Amino acid sequence: MPKHADRPALLNSLYARLALGLVALVILLGAVNLTIMLHAGRLYQQELNQQLNRTLAANLIAENKLQVEDGGFDPAALESIFHTYMVVNPAIEVYLLNADGHILAFSAPAEKVKRDHVDLVPLRTFLQAGDHLPIVGDDPRDSAGRKVFSAAPIGPADRPQGYLYVVLAGEQLDSAAAMLHDSYILRAALYVVVGAALFGVLAGLWLLFRITRRLRRLDRAMSAFVADDFIRLPPLAEFDTNSQDELGRLGRTFKSMAEHIASQMGTLKQADALRRELVANVSHDLRTPIASSQGYLETLLMKADTLSADERNQYLHIAMRHSERLGTLIAALLELAKLESEHAQLHREAFAPGELVQDVVFKYQLPAREADIHIETDIPSDLPFVDADIAMIERVLENLLDNAVRHTPRGGSVKVTLAADGGGGGV
Repeated sequence: MPKHADRPALLNSLYARLALGLVALVILLGAVNLTIMLHAGRLYQQELNQQLNRTLAANLIAENKLQVEDGGFDPAALESIFHTYMVVNPAIEVYLLNADGHILAFSAPAEKVKRDHVDLVPLRTFLQAGDHLPIVGDDPRDSAGRKVFSAAPIGPADRPQGYLYVVLAGEQLDSAAAMLHDSYILRAALYVVVGAALFGVLAGLWLLFRITRRLRRLDRAMSAFVADDFIRLPPLAEFDTNSQDELGRLGRTFKSMAEHIASQMGTLKQADALRRELVANVSHDLRTPIASSQGYLETLLMKADTLSADERNQYLHIAMRHSERLGTLIAALLELAKLESEHAQLHREAFAPGELVQDVVFKYQLPAREADIHIETDIPSDLPFVDADIAMIERVLENLLDNAVRHTPRGGSVKVTLAADGGGGGV
């Protein structure tokens, strides 16, 4: 397996996704803040403009003594008002309205005026309102537009004969780009917002890098662990085991898991080595009785006519012993497989271990005498009873004595000793 073969690509990494999410969030918040800032700036500009020019219409009426004469307005006064506004502030537009809001005269070019009537509700609200500005009214130069204004009644305030309607900032900036171009404060605020957003993005990316660095180290450690077939434990420095946050707990969990897996893999490899050794030994042990039995049987078949009855019986007895030996080995293998099975059941019962040892030793007395081997026992009389599977314990003792008799040289001795376990009352 190639090292780090399953590591995600950069664009699919957690850091890249978090970084893209952070940048998108900052851009979204920046756009929302910019929109709010421009809208608030526009409203503030309108409020300030209307507040500063709140009495402009009234002052124009007072200074030019505009009044109704013979059912109409004094043309000279109107001309003076239009001339004054062009000199003082060319950005404003002056409209003369009758009592119903119809436009009677205006200072703007005739081809630019799109309305012949102005809604009087905003005017009355403006005249009666306190400080709730800005108040926008109809823009005669735009059939759907509305702008801040200054207005004053002509004649008695309770029964006005008309209104002087002054649209403020007739050349008012209508686009955000124009506002930013002509407003130093808005441009400075925009620079501050953009700078803060960039700083937030860079700081966020740095923090994400610091946070995800621990995950990257853990990813490298686990990838190396997988590449080494779960045997060699990664360096402890790759695991974050000191911090108490979620990543620290994750690092400790992975470290514990890796140690457990490495231990289990070592145990499995050791068990596999023992199994291979067992198979080799069993194959050797099985080959001997099989080869011997086959040799004697072939001899009987080939020399059946030349052998005496005693020789034939001797060959058959030898082949029989090897067959019994082969059966014993096969039974042992079956018993071993049964013991290794998860479904092996123990039949526990209480028994005297001394009596069991004496019975097993008695079985091997004859083979031991034939091999000139002496078997002696040391069994105390006060041994406690043992609660176990007597058949399995007997099988263990038989294996031990069988190996001892077969591997002890002639003239040697085998000693079987039983003693009570002083810790738990067992043997």
